[in-house]
Amino acid sequence: MYSANEHRYEEMKYNRVGKSGLLLPAVSLGLWHNFGGVDTFENGRALLRKAFDLGITHFDLANNYGPPAGSAEEMFGKMLKSDFAPYRDEMIISSKAGYYMWPGPYGDWGSRKYLIASLDQSLKRLGLDYVDIFYSHRPDPNTPIEETMMALDHIVKQGKALYVGISNYNAEQTKAAVEILRELGTPLLIHQPRYSMFDRWVEDGLLDVLEENGVGSIAFSPLAQGLLTNKYLHGIPEDSRAAKTTSPFLNANDVKEETINKVQALNEIAQQRGQSLAQMALAWVLRGGRVTSVLIGASKISQLEDSVGAIQHLDFDDEELQAIEKILKA
Repeated sequence: MYSANEHRYEEMKYNRVGKSGLLLPAVSLGLWHNFGGVDTFENGRALLRKAFDLGITHFDLANNYGPPAGSAEEMFGKMLKSDFAPYRDEMIISSKAGYYMWPGPYGDWGSRKYLIASLDQSLKRLGLDYVDIFYSHRPDPNTPIEETMMALDHIVKQGKALYVGISNYNAEQTKAAVEILRELGTPLLIHQPRYSMFDRWVEDGLLDVLEENGVGSIAFSPLAQGLLTNKYLHGIPEDSRAAKTTSPFLNANDVKEETINKVQALNEIAQQRGQSLAQMALAWVLRGGRVTSVLIGASKISQLEDSVGAIQHLDFDDEELQAIEKILKA
């Protein structure tokens, strides 16, 4: 039987989500990859146990995580039964809907029909009565934003989610979502945008909107899908995601000589700080307190431990920030 580390809350840093009463760990674990039906259950189980032992209380899922779609939720549902049942109330479990899940006109995007049906399916896979956070995974260009937000409000009032969030919405869309949900009486808790040293679109208005409205944020891909780790310091390893020509995400075209030069220069600053490159990259996203949590992925326990180690040194001096900015703009 699994028994959680009794010292798990002593090292982790917990941040308030906007103006809400909820705290999230500075480092959260996403189950986008490595926890699906094609992966080894025992490896995923070891990762989840270790994450919780390190003080990671937030586990982020979506209906389509796997592969195959739905299998990450099924895997986590098994963990809730076998290992985590006594600790459910110590966890924040989130899920999302917004990408393709089933054929026909009702299995994608942001209609009321799809969001509510998808969450019902997610709850069955997880074996839960409710999730802590439920997200609209992406804005729907063909569904009025009012309908999507009213569906989120309905889900909270049904008791199927405690809080709601949005992901991949731009600043203008986010402002509209905030206002609609405020009128409905279900405040927007959190936004989940992509954000890293190499992808800074959120700095162009979105972070300001979140701050002005008391909405939290959790950054996904804070390590740029592995680019901001030591994996690509000397080019593309054969076993990396970028080496796989079938990868729809990071590929060889993303790992150019110019990028590797930047990674190497950033790594030198990280070493001077006594950190790994990944640790510095995570700390950089969390700098200044504008981001509530960084959402990491992991396939090895060593990666988890390294990422959590970032919270030991989150501060940057002006000289370091200027040096980083110079490298990124080169």
